[in-house]
Amino acid sequence: MSIRKKPELLAPAGNMEKCKMALLYGADAVYLGGNKFGLRAYAANFNIAEIKEAVEFAHSLGKKVYVTVNIFAHNEDIAELPEYLLSLEKAGVDALLISDFGVWNIARQVVPAMPLHVSTQANTCNWAAAEAWKNLGAERVVLARELSIAEISEIGKKCDVELEVFVHGAMCISYSGRCYLSSYLTGRDGNRGECAQVCRWNYKLVEQNRPDQEFSIEEDERGTYIMNSKDLCLLDLIPELAEAGVDSLKIEGRMKSVHYVATVVSVYRKAIDAWYSNPDEFVVKSEWKDELEKVSHRPYFYGFAVNKPDENGQIYTTSSYVQTRDFVGIVTDYDKETNTAYIEQRNKMVAGEKLEVLMPDGTLLEIALNDMRDENGNQFDVANRVQQRFSIKSTAYLQPYSLLRRKCK
Repeated sequence: MSIRKKPELLAPAGNMEKCKMALLYGADAVYLGGNKFGLRAYAANFNIAEIKEAVEFAHSLGKKVYVTVNIFAHNEDIAELPEYLLSLEKAGVDALLISDFGVWNIARQVVPAMPLHVSTQANTCNWAAAEAWKNLGAERVVLARELSIAEISEIGKKCDVELEVFVHGAMCISYSGRCYLSSYLTGRDGNRGECAQVCRWNYKLVEQNRPDQEFSIEEDERGTYIMNSKDLCLLDLIPELAEAGVDSLKIEGRMKSVHYVATVVSVYRKAIDAWYSNPDEFVVKSEWKDELEKVSHRPYFYGFAVNKPDENGQIYTTSSYVQTRDFVGIVTDYDKETNTAYIEQRNKMVAGEKLEVLMPDGTLLEIALNDMRDENGNQFDVANRVQQRFSIKSTAYLQPYSLLRRKCK
């Protein structure tokens, strides 16, 4: 009889606030990028001191931090790499994510005790490749997004290495991010962390000898988006992924908001725990799916998990996102003696309005903004300054780091 394994929930951390929120809302580990050698050049990213702080915070909760070192390096990148790797080891990082074989080889020599994970950018699509990486010292392989659960299961059966799979977030038109469109059209190389997401752009045909004439690819007054994938959501398939031997369920989104990270992590935390505690009666609750609709996203689909996507996997009319809630603030503290909650503003709030609260433990409730007072104790009616701090009265206990949201108009 096999022992049921609880998959790790791995969340993105684009900056320190997102890192802490992901961990507090239920992630078992976070992945983040330093200010060198990562594939999210336009995220806030972390310097070495901040990475050390993130590691200390995660370890205080019994959780982990993985750092992306997953660019496809050019000669000019190599000189600084050994020192950087040593600094990550000294900071206590739990593993590195690498895609370039040269970077891998140097890491094996410079930080031989450091666990190495194969980035999804390496496009591992079969058990032979996973086995090869294991033989090179990989502790974990992040599989390409372009695999079905049946293929993942076969890899799990044939190769004794940890498997990590993306379960939620943006999809790329190219194999697991190996794309050159951004480089060709904007000079920003997606394989070196600078992707401009040109696959989301509105395209038209232009004939070489008639450069002033544009022709629509499809008749639609809003334009044509021919490489605009829907977003991945495998919440329904957690049991199948776990049974296929997946060790880590990964959420995409280092460029996404605090609201996105906390909400999505909270949902997947509940779902994984519910499956693990009672797999035979696991059901995806409607309120979990409602929560995923509240964050900014494109329409969801299963990606390659069940079948290869057809024309229904693309969005042809817009590259805009949808969401049902606006993120307006964070609870920074709560005084139980005076029933006072302390708030940091992220969007305009008005005295008396009702807001939804999502707490780190997953609790949802509604409050009214009663008795709004500034930091000097003066009563006021509108909070509309960036990250303005104020207090309200609330008989309901509001956990620090709770999110405040309102319904989108």
